[in-house]
Amino acid sequence: MTEARQFPPSLPLLIRQAGHQLRLFVRVPVAVFFTIALPFVVLFIINATSSDRLIRDPNGEWPVDAFVCVAIAAFTAVSATFTNLANMVPIRREEGVLQRWRSTPLPVWVFVGGHVLAAVVIAVASVVVMLAVGVALYGVSVPLSSIPALVVTVVVATTAFAAMGMAVAALVPTASAASGVANAIVLPMALISNVFIPTESPPIALDIAANLLPLRPFVDAVQAPLHPTDPTTVPQWGALGVIVLWGVAGFACAVRTFRWNAAPGGSTRRRRVAHQSG
Repeated sequence: MTEARQFPPSLPLLIRQAGHQLRLFVRVPVAVFFTIALPFVVLFIINATSSDRLIRDPNGEWPVDAFVCVAIAAFTAVSATFTNLANMVPIRREEGVLQRWRSTPLPVWVFVGGHVLAAVVIAVASVVVMLAVGVALYGVSVPLSSIPALVVTVVVATTAFAAMGMAVAALVPTASAASGVANAIVLPMALISNVFIPTESPPIALDIAANLLPLRPFVDAVQAPLHPTDPTTVPQWGALGVIVLWGVAGFACAVRTFRWNAAPGGSTRRRRVAHQSG
């Protein structure tokens, strides 16, 4: 009588799955450009055309180029998690990759967790590189005492945005719709969240909406420990609370509505069927 083959422990599987997703990511140059490189292009353009004015907030003043650099660092993390997952998971669903994974003994939470962990790793690496550029070119200061608060903020927020990205991936009907839906969510939030256009006195309605949505709290929470005149050494728990609530809602939505099989008529599936029949 032969012994049943023991399935590997879940934690090593999670790490291997995340590594697999990272390798898949770097093999798609378009995804790498839009997720990581494009925010740097936006940063260079904005700061090349901006004046030397100062941005005032309740804690003091920012040079505009440093303010924008830190804000775009947060936006880059959102791009690496929310936008990346919202785009890539529906594509893999329509290509039949998710259906094949579902038929394996791999636990569902390991598969989903591998996507989330890989996205968080990409996001953290992107933030580190963006801030390094800010330190080298735009006068961004990273006090050693503020690094723990910054790390907690980035890890918590990117995990929450990854959960939101999985929710969008679960809800969109086709891969062709995913990019439009993700951008329609992220870009308006960025415009009212002091990412591309710093505004000191926005309309009250827009200010309230920005603070209730998750991107502005993330920007504020990242900027707080990097403030040039009054850096904080503790995370901004109120802002993180807003982000976590959105993340929990996204996770619940993803779990309840996630689909492994592609919807009939998906664009990727149509191209694959046409190629096979041709």
